[in-house]
Amino acid sequence: MVASVRELALPRFWRDDTLPFIEARSVHDGRMVRYAKHAHEAFSIGIVTNGRCTYLNGKTRERIGAGSVVVMNPGDAHACNPRHDEPWSYRMLYVEVPWLIGIQQDLGISRNQHFRPFATTATTQPRLYAGLHRLYDVLTDERAECLQKHSAALTFIAAAHQALNPAPDLPRYGHRGLVRAAEFIRDNYARSLKLGEICSAADLSPSYLIRAFKDKYGLTPHAYLTNCRIEFSRLQLRRGRPIAEVALAAGFSDQAHLQRSFKKLVAATPGQYRA
Repeated sequence: MVASVRELALPRFWRDDTLPFIEARSVHDGRMVRYAKHAHEAFSIGIVTNGRCTYLNGKTRERIGAGSVVVMNPGDAHACNPRHDEPWSYRMLYVEVPWLIGIQQDLGISRNQHFRPFATTATTQPRLYAGLHRLYDVLTDERAECLQKHSAALTFIAAAHQALNPAPDLPRYGHRGLVRAAEFIRDNYARSLKLGEICSAADLSPSYLIRAFKDKYGLTPHAYLTNCRIEFSRLQLRRGRPIAEVALAAGFSDQAHLQRSFKKLVAATPGQYRA
């Protein structure tokens, strides 16, 4: 039986409790997949395996195709969507930052317990592309042992650091008030927030906050709040919590609200992601 376009567009997620620091995702035909601009707490790296798409990362906008590698540092607002409903497919990895910091320290790249971000947002390096392909195949191979998967992940991440050359180890603070605003949102995302209380916590005027926050983080304060709720929801769904319970714990009004926001940012339903 030939699979329908809708079936081919369904995302596939891979997770393993023995390797909690890495998650994989793939879509065979993404012509129906649409992402709103969003960010992850984890480091993200992926490949376009077929077709073409438009890639947004910060203020960068690129048309990329098969053979491309995309790189998203934690917190980078990004999106990747098909061009004119053309078929395209991709594979993604999401890697937890604490695990990456440990590797960077072993490689002598980071010495201060902070993650060294990458300046590169996209590349077509064949060896890096092939390496991610191989790692994805190993991770999703049910016959591969945990040791093999863990070793393959370490090998690829080390090679990625060599290929991408992390940016200089400089703090990305920007305006301290904006950092306080983001911290306040992250600490209080589970409840309804008012603009005035964010401004009070950051000691900024509403007009400056609205204008400068998006320039720094790539998202409006409200979009940033929703993104925090979705990141929390992803974690709770991986732990097997009921969707309705997760929705309320994350600050959504109900399960339908979570469903709409989750599909917009993750391009998958909560049920598909948890499965």
